[in-house]
Amino acid sequence: MAALTKKEIIAVLKQCYDPEIPVDLWNLGLIYNIAYNNQSAGPVDVDITMSLTTQGCGMADQMAQDIKQKVETLHGVNQTTVNVTFDPAWKPEMMTDEAKEKLGFYPTPAPSEKTESNEWE
Repeated sequence: MAALTKKEIIAVLKQCYDPEIPVDLWNLGLIYNIAYNNQSAGPVDVDITMSLTTQGCGMADQMAQDIKQKVETLHGVNQTTVNVTFDPAWKPEMMTDEAKEKLGFYPTPAPSEKTESNEWE
C-alpha cells in the first residue's frame, strides 16, 4: 500500500469550499497545517488546523465536517480531526494568486497615458 501524501490531502481540500465564497479553502489560505504520521504501516490519523475569514463565521462546523468527510475517503486515512484557530488571524494576503484573481483582488490595469503628442497634432 502506497503511503498517504500531503499532495493527496491538498487535492481533497481543494474540493472544500466556504459556502459564502466561490473559492476553495486551500486557495483561500484557510488551511494552516496538515499533520499525519506518514511512517505508519496502517491507516493514519490526519489533523488539520484551519482558520475562518472572520471569527463570527457561522459556517465553521459545516466546513470542518466537509473536510473531515472528504479527507476520510482517502485510502490510508483512519480518522480526521479539524481544529479551528484564529492565531494568526486570517488576512486576504494569505490567499493564493489563483484565489486573489478569482475574487478580483488584482485590479484591471488602467490604460496607459501617453505624454507624447498625438500624430494628428
